[in-house]
Amino acid sequence: MTTSGLPRTVHVRAPGKLNVFLKVGAVLDDGYHDVATAYQAVSLYEDVYATAASDFSVSFGGHIDTAGLETDGSNLAIRAARLLARRTGYREGVRLHVDKNVPIAGGMGGGSADAAATLLACDTLWGTDVGRDELLTLASELGADVPFAFTGGTAVGTGRGDQLSPALAKGQFHWVLVIPPNGLSTPEVYHELDRHRERHAQDIFPSRGQPVVDSDVLQALRAGDPHMLAESLHNDLQAASLHLDPSLSGILELGEANGALAGIVSGSGPTVAFLAADIDSALELQVALSAARHEAVRVTGPVAGARVIAD
Repeated sequence: MTTSGLPRTVHVRAPGKLNVFLKVGAVLDDGYHDVATAYQAVSLYEDVYATAASDFSVSFGGHIDTAGLETDGSNLAIRAARLLARRTGYREGVRLHVDKNVPIAGGMGGGSADAAATLLACDTLWGTDVGRDELLTLASELGADVPFAFTGGTAVGTGRGDQLSPALAKGQFHWVLVIPPNGLSTPEVYHELDRHRERHAQDIFPSRGQPVVDSDVLQALRAGDPHMLAESLHNDLQAASLHLDPSLSGILELGEANGALAGIVSGSGPTVAFLAADIDSALELQVALSAARHEAVRVTGPVAGARVIAD
């Protein structure tokens, strides 16, 4: 309890992510695909508020429609809190409230950001003090993108995407995101990629060994050069996302016709990320996309990972 007699609340903010590069390899034994990706955390955030309670619950607010989100034990934030409680022997619960801004089922890791923020919020609230390394281990158990939401910045992810290596990034990149009204299921997009590869097995040169992130991408990030990065953007899942939602092709064409250096489907989609040369170009692109009645959001990256906010 606080000195005012009210339960203490901890506020943690965690960012959404873009995959500026994503190569997908073979299916691993655990059902996940072997991937190599370059992540960039961007300034679209999830805010998690954790308050002491006797059991576990979650509610949602924010600027997007959360009506379809699960609030039972299947919710990733609840799973994160329960995992930390089990690992530390904590016997009480937590009441979570999440203000969501990252699109749901949008390929930007919103649920992963919720889980990462919950781990840090509960560790702080409960005083379990497990340490950063253990929190990252727990994050990895919850999902492939959760560790990156915890660390933020720019990183290379391998394995399922959860084996992280920091990547140098200079300056700030300006992005304009188009958020379609309907989400895409990540497992379904991966399944569509597998089906595409099976259909075209004779035409696709078989990949050998583990996928790797192209050096051109890492060089562009180190240089802080948006023109160089635009030439290096790549996503193996994009074709599958476009097949499941053909309207994304028109969005990509519209953005590139209105000044974007390049456009890419983020992760499993359907969010489309357009890279702009600078802030003025990003503003002009946002106006043009909004005029075409798309939900267009301007963000920058890289930004920090999950952190406690002093309200």
